[in-house]
Amino acid sequence: MNNKAKIIAMCAIAVALNVVLGEAVALLHIPLLFLDTMGTIFIAANFGMGYGILTGVSTNLLMGMISGPLSIPFALVNVAVAVVVALLAKKGFSYKKALLAGILLAFICPMIGAPIRLALFGGFTGSGTDVVIMALRASGKEMISSVYWGAVTGNFVDKIVSCLLVAWFIKLPQMRRFAVK
Repeated sequence: MNNKAKIIAMCAIAVALNVVLGEAVALLHIPLLFLDTMGTIFIAANFGMGYGILTGVSTNLLMGMISGPLSIPFALVNVAVAVVVALLAKKGFSYKKALLAGILLAFICPMIGAPIRLALFGGFTGSGTDVVIMALRASGKEMISSVYWGAVTGNFVDKIVSCLLVAWFIKLPQMRRFAVK
């Protein structure tokens, strides 16, 4: 198997990881955590933007087949994840870069996801973030602002944890052989 085929196989595994972790966290109702982009983060950090985007878009296409087509527009969020991580990881994905990526993604992803969430679900998706959105609405905030800041709250925890976990995972001796760009 050539190097490109190995990377594509890793992308497929990362897609499965995104779906399994995302569904597991959703089933467990863990608030402010999704873990559904860890595979995308791993691929983008190790193999670059193109493979990260492939992984992210494929994840949402698969989720569209599993749970319905409303998952597909959120592929744009996964594209943003791949772009930000790949740009920051050009010379390695240290804990410092992972933390920075997580913070940036906490604000960038909701810029893309909040309008999609609002258009498709009226702002509420049944996640733990809905509580924050309802509190913001009750305080008098506009719906789009409430959805954005509610999503920032969830993403702040999720994206930082996801990026730091991937940075740790990459540093494991068993994973060093995959860290070839």
